[in-house]
Amino acid sequence: MNKLTLLPEWAEQEAVILAWPHQDTDWQPWLNEVQATYVQLINAINESACVVVLLCRESELGLIKSLVNYRSRVICVPCDYNDTWVRDYAFLTCESSHGNVPVSFTFNGWGQKFDAAKDNRINEGVFTQLCRNKMQFVDVVLEGGAIEIDQNQHLLSTESCLLNPLRNGDKSLESYRNLFAEIFGAQKTTILADGHLDGDDTDGHIDTLVRFTPLHGLVLQSAYNRPEDKHFSGLFKMNMACQQAFPTHAIYELPLPYIANDDGDRLPASYANFLICNASVLFPVYGQPEDAEALEVIQKAFPNHRIIAIDCATLIQQFGSLHCISMQVPTGTLNESVLTKTQNGVAVL
Repeated sequence: MNKLTLLPEWAEQEAVILAWPHQDTDWQPWLNEVQATYVQLINAINESACVVVLLCRESELGLIKSLVNYRSRVICVPCDYNDTWVRDYAFLTCESSHGNVPVSFTFNGWGQKFDAAKDNRINEGVFTQLCRNKMQFVDVVLEGGAIEIDQNQHLLSTESCLLNPLRNGDKSLESYRNLFAEIFGAQKTTILADGHLDGDDTDGHIDTLVRFTPLHGLVLQSAYNRPEDKHFSGLFKMNMACQQAFPTHAIYELPLPYIANDDGDRLPASYANFLICNASVLFPVYGQPEDAEALEVIQKAFPNHRIIAIDCATLIQQFGSLHCISMQVPTGTLNESVLTKTQNGVAVL
């Protein structure tokens, strides 16, 4: 088999995949607000020299065209899906000697918590037609938000996610390490035992906790600003584990906001759930006192990037954030005809 290497998020990108929130998704109570968030995000992605590949229902095309600037580089792809968390069901992109290879895993609603049958068919039913090279299908349950990799092929994940038996039964951590080496070219895999945010349906995805930077750094969702918070101990242990696993890396700790919904449930608001998009970092803010400090931290972690704040106060109402609703597509992955369709503005596949 042609050797594959999972590309880090800061590899040059040509597109970002999103799925439009409509009234039959869980966004129905906040529909106007969340659609405004998506428009803001689409603008920021375009500013970062990327096309937006927008999954949507055909009945939503008129609304989308009325809300999005007609000159925006957006390709609408009519299809049906369960929800908008494309980070966890869209394909991952690996580099090979024959070009970029899209790789698809099984998505089962984060361990059978939610119906994901439509989401799980998106790669085969939609994206295979859009990619230059043949998609590789791996018969393992794995979400994109569950893994993080750097340019040295050091891969990060979490025990709490991987060991949920409703994903892959009794699959061992050693078996996962072997899989990551085989499919992603991981030279080393670190699987963290601590760190989790209340309200996180993913069982502790790494993209809410620890992220790599291209300059030998780690950005951590910390709770240093809230020593009495119930998350403090777990996130502190996670920090210690990261320092042990990456002794030469610069560590950048993000403050922890406290956000609850109208029912009083703690929401898993994470500043680590950002998207690297070419020369920009699209960064979630929540209208909280910690926003300003978090923005200062991320600018230090990414001194060569433009930081674009995206209001994600509505996204967190559904227990996710900016990285969760997006999937980057490295340059050289999509058919050129898909990208050129957007040269004159919003287009439909």
